[in-house]
Amino acid sequence: MRVTMSWSSVLKRLLAVCIFAHLSVICVESYSCENKDCFNGRCLSNPRTCESSKGCFYRVQNFEAPYEPATDLRLQERGCSKDKCTELAFSATLGGYRTFTYDHKCCYTDQCNKEPRSVSRPSLLPNGVECPACFSDNGTCNPVSLKCTGVETQCMEVTAREVIESLPPRVIHGMGCATKSACNLKNLTIGENMKINTVCSKGSPPLRSISSVLAGLFLVKALL
Repeated sequence: MRVTMSWSSVLKRLLAVCIFAHLSVICVESYSCENKDCFNGRCLSNPRTCESSKGCFYRVQNFEAPYEPATDLRLQERGCSKDKCTELAFSATLGGYRTFTYDHKCCYTDQCNKEPRSVSRPSLLPNGVECPACFSDNGTCNPVSLKCTGVETQCMEVTAREVIESLPPRVIHGMGCATKSACNLKNLTIGENMKINTVCSKGSPPLRSISSVLAGLFLVKALL
């Protein structure tokens, strides 16, 4: 009788654990997220919602080239995180004053990514740092000096590889100013199907002209 009661107690406990685990799984997978992809203001007809156990995300990417406005690109994506959601925001200014901003946000309640989020434009106020800058998609990148602005205090070098089916791979090389959060990115997907890798170095104060250096030397000599 004691053995029977003991097994009965064990089975009840196991049943309780199974029910609790099942309910926990249901709770974890209960996120409902807005699901939408927009390209330069045109949105695809995706299913309106998706379900995820990893939370929802909202991602905005802007690429602007003042001398080539036809290449400007704005992507807005909302959906369910397939893996653990990791937030990331950065900006960079490359050769030809091409600017790129990236903002990936995470949230963890139903439909929390439904409302559009605005991305602030990088400051245009010079910060006293200069970096070599260039941009090329043909293998030749001739850097020139670029005055950095706002919080873009790092000198960044980026390589990007875009693979499109039935077309030769497109390789892009760029240099310029960037925020610290843009440094040391590995195999990050930007745009629609482009993988980038970045390395950074500290920016340098702009070099004074030779005339100003000579003037300073003459002033020191006069005071001696």
